[in-house]
Amino acid sequence: MIRASRLAPLFAVFALGSVHADEVQVAVAANFTAPIQAIAADFEKDTGHTLVAAYGATGQFYTQIRNGAPFQVFLSADDSTVQKLEAEGETVKGSRFTYAVGTLALWSAKEGYVDANGDVLKRNAFRHLSIANPKAAPYGLAATQVLAREGLTDKVKAKIVEGQNITQAYQFVSTGNAELGFVALSQIYKDGKVSSGSAWIVPSSMHDPIKQDAVILNKGKDSAAAKALMDYLKGPKAAAVIKSYGYEL
Repeated sequence: MIRASRLAPLFAVFALGSVHADEVQVAVAANFTAPIQAIAADFEKDTGHTLVAAYGATGQFYTQIRNGAPFQVFLSADDSTVQKLEAEGETVKGSRFTYAVGTLALWSAKEGYVDANGDVLKRNAFRHLSIANPKAAPYGLAATQVLAREGLTDKVKAKIVEGQNITQAYQFVSTGNAELGFVALSQIYKDGKVSSGSAWIVPSSMHDPIKQDAVILNKGKDSAAAKALMDYLKGPKAAAVIKSYGYEL
């Protein structure tokens, strides 16, 4: 069952699974949408708890959490935002851990458009390049680091179209509004291969590590479902799903 929640109108919000006695409200980085949806069904079946997820940009979730949003668990797209919340007293001490390490990809919906080494960037023959907002989305920040490393920042500046989060950056490319863009590999990858279009999987050495941390927020301190979710994300079933979407653990 999918039902609407009243959380954060800026984001798509879904409840996954049937209603049970205990729910956990989770803020999920947009890049992790598909994996958490896949994990949620097993989580409910195995634990009896329901996962209620809101998807969006990590930076925007930080602001919402600081302003009292009712999230109990935060699955961030980086580690620094969670560390900041921890330092500010917004999290349950000792609950933070890295649940995935993300991979950046340069992707086009067109077959054969992006070569295996990303040379399409250097040729600079495209009209639009999509990236996520680097101030709010860690994958967007990683994209800017790649462009800087390649000496392309000024050359492509006028061609960049910026999505509010990594989902919107992906949508610009998938709809043809941008010929190519930097996305999370998890958005285009399943079971060991790129599922559509063409892509360059960016070497991790070209940008800061995208360590994605999870943490129980203060509102989840006494929630059995919140603790159960954190334990579940560390288990073998969740690990298999996370790996299948191109993440490292």
